Amino acid sequence: MSALLDASISNPQAGGPSFAKSDRLRRLVWQIVWSLFGAWTPTPLHIWRIFLARLFGARIAKSAHLYPGVRIWNPANLEMGEFACLGRRVDCYCMGKITLEPFAVISQGAHLCSGTHDIDDEYLQLKTAPITVGRNAWVAAEAFVGPGVFIHEGAVLGARAVLFRDLDAWSVAVGNPAQVVRMRRQRASQITPDQERNS
Repeated sequence: MSALLDASISNPQAGGPSFAKSDRLRRLVWQIVWSLFGAWTPTPLHIWRIFLARLFGARIAKSAHLYPGVRIWNPANLEMGEFACLGRRVDCYCMGKITLEPFAVISQGAHLCSGTHDIDDEYLQLKTAPITVGRNAWVAAEAFVGPGVFIHEGAVLGARAVLFRDLDAWSVAVGNPAQVVRMRRQRASQITPDQERNS
């Protein structure tokens, strides 16, 4: 994970950096590589795009789906489980760690943002907090997920919803700010052995 610089010293408000030069250089190389060799590639070439992201530190299962047009801020902060999916035009702003558990789906145009600023600090110190999207959870098109959020197993965040707090397992939330409107029905194939033993 990238080390944040002290805003009172680097003064980002006046154009100073929030991250060390080595970190900024590594991300610049990543952006060039992704733009030239990854972002525009044909849809079926998921394994190629996964290969590129892995070169820069991402931990992504071979069965995951990484669609063209995805924006990944820092691949070293991204982890994707089996059959997890980042759809077209997703902005994966992984200043902090972002984890997609198996079968988690992030639909087109959604925004996962694991960085923010301390609004009570005179220098607006940058800070990060991890995002986790649980197994079988779905973040629908153009939704926004803020720093430190855990979307638990099977939960659904509706299209264009805005979420800044954890979402309980198998719940469905919509709106801005997102509110739970109902519970999602589980299919037999989605019930884990642990759930079966505890029922």
